[in-house]
Order: sequence, then structure tokens, then C-alpha cells
Amino acid sequence: MADAPISKWRAFFASPHHAAMALCTLGAGFATGEPLYFIIGASAYVLGWVYLPDTGWFRGWLDKRASAHTDAVAAAELKQFARRREALLGSLSYELRERYQLLSRVCRDIEKATAENEHLSKLDVASDTRLRKVDELMWMYLRLLSIQQSLEMFLETERREDVHGAVLHAEEETVALEAEVSALGSSPGAENKQRLLSSRRERLEVLRKRMERVEEAGDNLELVVSEQERLAEQIKLIRADALATKNAAAVSARIDASVAHLNETNRWLSEMDQFRDLAGDLPLADARIGFEASTTKPPPLPVANAEATKPKPRAKEWQA
Repeated sequence: MADAPISKWRAFFASPHHAAMALCTLGAGFATGEPLYFIIGASAYVLGWVYLPDTGWFRGWLDKRASAHTDAVAAAELKQFARRREALLGSLSYELRERYQLLSRVCRDIEKATAENEHLSKLDVASDTRLRKVDELMWMYLRLLSIQQSLEMFLETERREDVHGAVLHAEEETVALEAEVSALGSSPGAENKQRLLSSRRERLEVLRKRMERVEEAGDNLELVVSEQERLAEQIKLIRADALATKNAAAVSARIDASVAHLNETNRWLSEMDQFRDLAGDLPLADARIGFEASTTKPPPLPVANAEATKPKPRAKEWQA
């Protein structure tokens, strides 16, 4: 509690109110050249320090300045977040960007239906906390798309290098070397063969670890794609409720139920070390974060069957 008065005095000292008070008291007294007027001015200056920092108009100015600082920090956080979202969206392949933009259209339908609701005619869609939760769902969806792309690139690289075949070949080679070393016994060439066998065993161990990473990535990819599909269906269900009912409470309950799953998704994302940087990191401000990058144009409306755009898991492609 001792920091509050200190902060108040420091704020008053740095304020234009203090400068004006010093000019009108000390400055005026000094300008007269009369000792008596200077003493009166100094006394008024001291009294100003006693009473002015506690006046309502100064406290109002102080609160307004603090609020402006908070708003500026929040605006900077939102701007930085928007740049990060644009970079993440721009790094996706065309197919994944199109999938994101298609779901963005669903969110725009939710915004429109919410704004047209006669019970919410005075709603500001730019600050509505329920729509902020829809933004959070879309941020999660974008992160999952980015993770999917990274996992698919990794699996494709390992598939081209045929890690599975390399493991099988290394196992056969190691078994053959073990038999050869056993047959040589304590002959002069056994020592070199033993060194070669040790090297091949270490290589086999490394290959097996790579194989474990491939299998883990495949399982993670299946989970990521499944979570994408769940999020997409939840957002579409929110749209259905927003269009079909004028009950704001029902729409809010649907959004809250959808957002309740985000904590669990964030938890298992944080357990994936290679994607830990993508977990959380939402601005603390209550304002909406949006769901579209300003520089990204939505792709043309699809003309094919909607099933063609449905994401399909490719977790086991490396085994093909």
C-alpha cells in the first residue's frame, strides 16, 4: 500500500498541473523581486503539494492517462498478434489456406446473424465477448492447420528416405555381423569386426529412434486432423443455432460449450515439444482478435462437392 502515495506524488510532479502551479506560485513570486511575495508564492506552492494531488480533477486526469496507457498497450498487443496470424496464415499451402477461408465464411455468417438478431440490435460486434470466443476457436483451427502442414512435411521427408526400409536393412546387417563376429572368435580380425558391429548397432539404434518419431508424428497427425474436423463442426453448429434461433442465451451456451474444449486441446498441444510455441499466446485485452488476415484474399467459392474439401488424415502415408 505504501507504493500508492509515492506513485501519486511522482505522477503529480511529472504532470502539467505541477508545472502550472510552480509557475503561478514560485515563478510569480520570484518575478516580483519582493521577498514577501516570494514567501507567499512558496507557501502557496507547498499548500498546492498538500491538496492538489488529492483533488477530484487531478485524480480524473490520472485515471484517464492510465486508461490511455492501458488502451495503447492493448492495441499494440492486438497489432502484434495480427501480424503473427498473418505470417502463420501466409506460411500455409494454398489448400490449407482455402480450408481456413472456407471456415472464415462460416464465422462471418455467425457475425451477421448475431448482429441481425432483434434482441441484440445494439450489439457492437467489434467488442462482443461471445464473438471473441469464436475468434479463439478460429485461432486454434489455424494453429492446427500449421501443425498439420509441419507434420506432413516431416512424414514426407522420412518417407522419401525410406526410414522403415533402412531399419529392416540395418537389422539384417547387424544380425549378419553378429554371426560373423561369433564365428571369428578370438582371431586377429575379430577386433575390427567387433568395432564395425558396435558402429552398426549404434546406427540401428538411431534409425529405430527415427522410426519412433515417424510413428509418433503419424499418430499426432491423425489427432490434429480429427481435432480440426471437430472444431469445424462446432463452428458450423454455432452458425446453425445463430441462424435458427433468436435466443441469445442459447447461442452463448453453444459457444461456451465449444470453447470449453480449448483448454484440453491447448494442454496436449503444449505436450508436443516441437509445437509448444504455438500454444496459447492470446492477447489479454477483452477486445476481439478477429479471424482473418487483412492481406489475405479469400479463395473463390468451391463448385465441387463439399466432400471434396473435407480434410482427410494422411497419418500413415509413410508406410505406403
